[in-house]
Amino acid sequence: MWFPRFATDRLGGARDDAGPAPRATVVQIKGGWRLAAVDRAAAQAGLTPGMPLADARAQVPTLATVPTDPSADAKTLERLAHWLGRYSPWTAVDSSLPAEANIPGAGLWLDITGCAHLFGGEDALLSDLCHRLDAAGYTVRAGLAATLGTAWALARFATDGGRHYQRLESGGERDALAGLPVTALRLPADTAENLARLGLRRIEDLYPLPRAALVLRFGLEPCLRLDQALGDRDEPLSPLAPPPLFQVRLNFPDPIGRTEDITLALDRLLKALMERLERAGKGARRLDFSLFRVDGTSDRVHVGTSRATRDAGHLLRLFEGKLDRLDAGFGIETALLAARAVDPLAADQGHLDGRSTDCGGPDNGLDRLIDRLTNRLGADRVVGLYPRASHLPEHAETPGPPGRRIPKSPDLKEPTALRPLYLLPHPEPVDVLTPTSLEAPTAFRWRRRQHRIVIADGPERIAPEWWRDMVPDGDDGWIDGDTGARDYYRVEDDAGERFWLYRAGRPLPGQAPKWFLHGLFP
Repeated sequence: MWFPRFATDRLGGARDDAGPAPRATVVQIKGGWRLAAVDRAAAQAGLTPGMPLADARAQVPTLATVPTDPSADAKTLERLAHWLGRYSPWTAVDSSLPAEANIPGAGLWLDITGCAHLFGGEDALLSDLCHRLDAAGYTVRAGLAATLGTAWALARFATDGGRHYQRLESGGERDALAGLPVTALRLPADTAENLARLGLRRIEDLYPLPRAALVLRFGLEPCLRLDQALGDRDEPLSPLAPPPLFQVRLNFPDPIGRTEDITLALDRLLKALMERLERAGKGARRLDFSLFRVDGTSDRVHVGTSRATRDAGHLLRLFEGKLDRLDAGFGIETALLAARAVDPLAADQGHLDGRSTDCGGPDNGLDRLIDRLTNRLGADRVVGLYPRASHLPEHAETPGPPGRRIPKSPDLKEPTALRPLYLLPHPEPVDVLTPTSLEAPTAFRWRRRQHRIVIADGPERIAPEWWRDMVPDGDDGWIDGDTGARDYYRVEDDAGERFWLYRAGRPLPGQAPKWFLHGLFP
């Protein structure tokens, strides 16, 4: 797809039947303003990109100008590529053209292999696509061929009356490209100019030339682009997003806009998608629900699960909290549900009362809770804590995605003593009052508050792994560089509050021990 006046069309440039003042975008080059892009009305008035702004205003006094905004152009082009997903899951922004080629406009790629029959054939798909883009205010040309290079050249240089698209059957690339200029091979402007100086103005002029001489004079690019356009050499191109492994589509005879109708459509799509996943022995981990509006725009929401699932009811409840964010605009004509991430999920024997035992099914309330919290609060705000082989309390667990199932390891031993529900990010020093250095404190001060201890249980000695090189650090309490041992006490004050205190290092004669608060009990 080629948009020759994309920059001005994005701003709502003048159409043939509109009649407002001509419009152009301008850019400052070497201290002077020049036209970067012109709309159709400005082009009909004789203005061209690259013309000095002063000359353009002298020729068309009513010219309206706007500074170029490449960032906004790129964002709009990417949104348009996502909207074209209603025709194919494989879309990409065209970045194959060298900046030195001086060919205006912008382009998008679509791979419609296996998609054309959904719209009545290739001609019907191209006609519908061009008609919708034209109605949305975009000047568009399309080229359909078996190779990227030929499709690119047809969209920009082939003409056939007033048609918006050119379609070429596979095998006809050589004849179709013969009469086109060498610029249609996506060559830099200086390379195309040097070829023209030698009389090589059309692509057919390159056919009989020896490749060695052509490479020696102009480099590898002309031969590479020619081979790619003719299909003699592959041309890799990555899509905007990886095509989904499983997806289902629903086209509405009349546009819909009510949330109730969107929910019913989603429920129907979920059931159809779950049936396909069940036949493939898969379960969904991430789902994208896309709505395509009649005005050429789209909207999308997604949900994810902690484990693979085929529970359509559970997935529908996850989506329901996000459907209110969707904007129906002037009406929705197509809905698409895609499984972006799937995992193997074998069928499981259900209970006699009809309940399922699939992963993430109705029996697993914890997985349901994790999924709802993750989709409501965000994946980065819900984490799970998993054991790690370390005696140190602050190192004994590591965060990770919630819902993981980790088999028990013989190296991971459960602590024999009680542990606090809340562990401080870092042990905080406290001032204590103790009869001797070997006994539990009778009182301590923490955060400017005095606590008198009435019950104490301990000590429980915890030392770091022998292979760790512990050094004194006042921040984390390791004051003994030899062993780093800690003696922990569970204490309760006269107000009923319970704390987890520890004495750092081995008690030494004549030295007052250092005490730290590490956790709080409920």
